[in-house]
Amino acid sequence: MIKRVVLFLTCLALLAGGVPVHAQQTTGRYFPDTRHNVVGEFYLFYQSVPEAELVFGSPITEQFADRSGLTVQYFQRARFEWRPEMPVGQQVQLTPLGSLLYVPGAPSLNVNVAGACRQFSSGFSVCYDFLAYYDAHGGAARFGNPISAFEFQPDGRIMQYFERARFEWHPERPRGQNVVLSDLGRIYFDRVGEDAARLLPVPPAEIGGTVAVSSITSLRASAFVWKAVTLPSDTQRIYVIVQDQTLTPVAGAQVVVTVNFSYGPARTYSAVTDANGVAVIGDVQFQNQVYGSLIEVNVRAEMGGLVATTTTSFRIWR
Repeated sequence: MIKRVVLFLTCLALLAGGVPVHAQQTTGRYFPDTRHNVVGEFYLFYQSVPEAELVFGSPITEQFADRSGLTVQYFQRARFEWRPEMPVGQQVQLTPLGSLLYVPGAPSLNVNVAGACRQFSSGFSVCYDFLAYYDAHGGAARFGNPISAFEFQPDGRIMQYFERARFEWHPERPRGQNVVLSDLGRIYFDRVGEDAARLLPVPPAEIGGTVAVSSITSLRASAFVWKAVTLPSDTQRIYVIVQDQTLTPVAGAQVVVTVNFSYGPARTYSAVTDANGVAVIGDVQFQNQVYGSLIEVNVRAEMGGLVATTTTSFRIWR
C-alpha cells in the first residue's frame, strides 16, 4: 500500500514538472504598473520578443491553471499558454484571441490597392498604416493572418481582426501613433468569465532567492533651487530629483537644465543622477539680471528612452 502511495505521488510530481509554476523562480520580472509577475518560461518568451510591452502589454494575472488544466497567463493584449507536449523552444504559445473573439457582421470594406495593400491566404488584405504597423512589429509571427477586412464600428472606429490581435485606427492621435492594439487579453478574460480575483495585485515574486527587480516604465522629475531670491549678480545652485513610477530613485539618468536669464542668452547645463536619484547643477553664475524678473529653469531627465520634464524658478531682487 505504501509503495502505491509513493508511486502515485511520484507520478503527480512528474506531471507537475511540465508546468512552469514554482515557489521560487530563477528568472522573471515584476511589473509595477499592473503589479503582477512574469516568471520562468513565460518570462523567457516575453523577453525574447522585441517590443513585448507594446505587443503584449503588461501581465494582468499570475500564471494559473484554467478550467481545462492548461497553464495560462493573461496580459493586457495577449494570453500565454504552456504546452509541454510541444518541442523545446515552442512550448509557450499565444492564444488566438482574435479568432476566438471575432464575430462577423459589422459593415466592412476589403480594400486591395496595388502597392498599398498585401493580400493574404485568408482572403483578406492588410493595407496602409495597418500594413506598416503589422510589418514593423512582428507580422504573422506575432499577430497571425488577417481574419477580417476593415470594419466600421458604431462609434466610427475602424478595426481589423487578426488571428491573435485586433488593430484599431485612432485618427485623433499624433501621426505615426494612429494604430493601436486592442486589449484583447482583458476582453477575453472577461468574456470567458475568469475569476476576477486573479486581477488583484500581488507582491514581487522571489527570483533566485531575491525579490524581482522592478522595471522602470516611467520617470518623474522634480527640481528646486538653492536660493528662491538672488541678487542681480549672484551664484545659484539647482537640484534635480529623478524617480521611477514607484517613486524609487533612478541612478544614471541624464539631466539637462536650461536657465532662461532675463539678461543675456539662456544657458544649458548637464549632469547625471547619483545613487539617490539626485543631480546637482552647481556654481551657476550670472550678472546684471533685471531687478524683479523671474528666472525660469527648464529641466529634462532622460533614461532608456523615457523622458520627464519639470520647471522651477527664482526671483531677482536686491
